[in-house]
Amino acid sequence: MPRDAVIAPPRRAPRAGGKAPVRDADRTRAAILAAATEEFAAHGLSGARVDRIASRAKSNKRMLYYYFGDKEALYLAVLEGAYERIRTAERDLDLEHLPPEQGMRELVAFTWRYFIAHPEFLSLLNTENLHRARYLKRSTKVRALHSPMVGMLGDLLARGTRDGVFRAGVDPVQLYVSIAALGYFYVSNAHTLSTIFGRDLTAPAAQAKRLAHVTALVLDALRPLAATPARRGAGIINRSVSTGRATRAPRRPGKPAP
Repeated sequence: MPRDAVIAPPRRAPRAGGKAPVRDADRTRAAILAAATEEFAAHGLSGARVDRIASRAKSNKRMLYYYFGDKEALYLAVLEGAYERIRTAERDLDLEHLPPEQGMRELVAFTWRYFIAHPEFLSLLNTENLHRARYLKRSTKVRALHSPMVGMLGDLLARGTRDGVFRAGVDPVQLYVSIAALGYFYVSNAHTLSTIFGRDLTAPAAQAKRLAHVTALVLDALRPLAATPARRGAGIINRSVSTGRATRAPRRPGKPAP
């Protein structure tokens, strides 16, 4: 049977009152998605096997094709689910009701801890980037999922600017990418980095130090320039966050250019 063939829904005995067994269908669909998440995270799109997904979900391929159509559609559903979970968890932070600096600390810590707790999310991102977001581009949901997050971060920055704790002109998308990158690279490369530098970067103490370091970097980049200590090179990070380029500190009078 072709994978993309239209499959008639399986026959089920009606329940009392003639109502369709919606809960059973929801449970089956959720079990397939959970099993597929594990499979795609472990083996990528090309290495994943529908037989293993069906077996892990305690279902069968017929049900998988009925609910999702084919393997690629199931993979896209897994991607959308992964993004929906992290965006939902971010909204639960309730940053709108926190002081700006505390809210920023909470967001940095959440992002860091989410990456550690959900390595399957990073694996799925790696897989989809190998495909140059070919499947994510088909999604009708993913952009709508991200809009509230950008708005939430933009509001946090605006309130921080009004309170004088953040400087003006910071792009919330650029800032979020930076926060994610500071955690993503460390977590996804922890084993190779541990080998290179001869220290266990997966140890709880090392992870705690990394979170403190990332938090300090982000907050220092957001502070108004007047609040940055006067030292050679001070303000380079601040200026580059919104302009996209670093600006050299002015040379001392009479000092030759390097």
